[in-house]
Amino acid sequence: MSGSLRLFFATSVPSELLESVQERLADLQRDFPAARWTAPANQHLTLKFLGATHEDLLEEVTRAGAAVAHGHQGAAASLSQLGAFPSARRARVLWLGVDDPAGVLAGLAQGLNVALEPLGFAAEAREFTPHLTLARFKAPVKLFSECSLDTGGLPPFEVVELGLWRSHLSPKGARYELLATFSLNRMASRPRG
Repeated sequence: MSGSLRLFFATSVPSELLESVQERLADLQRDFPAARWTAPANQHLTLKFLGATHEDLLEEVTRAGAAVAHGHQGAAASLSQLGAFPSARRARVLWLGVDDPAGVLAGLAQGLNVALEPLGFAAEAREFTPHLTLARFKAPVKLFSECSLDTGGLPPFEVVELGLWRSHLSPKGARYELLATFSLNRMASRPRG
């Protein structure tokens, strides 16, 4: 598709938190040396993948993202347990889940589904699972039951903005470019002043 951009919406996790996770991955990296591990700089919480998007739609997509962000209040979330897609028995993707007690991430994902459908982007059929991708496997692997990651002591983080990202693919892997950010409404529990 000429004149197209590979786009997705995501929110960021603080870099110091991603570095703490990285430091805790040594045992898993030893257990799965053939995995392609995701660098912390490329980790984010994807909320809606648009894929190849004609550049003529960029302005409308941007407006939709801004409207969705404006309609949601920021909230705290925290990193939780390991998971895998499609399953632990045939893992292609190893991920770290996110506890989202206020439902802000799920709300943003659903809001994006609704706002972008009139622009030709199909709503996700699968239930939204907020996660950080840690690794990908070329061939499916079976994750053993003792496979875990200690997330104890990792502080919660605030979800305060939504980002529109562009993905640049190359033989060396994907590089992500942040095109726009949209602030969520302030958290009621954390007044600024």
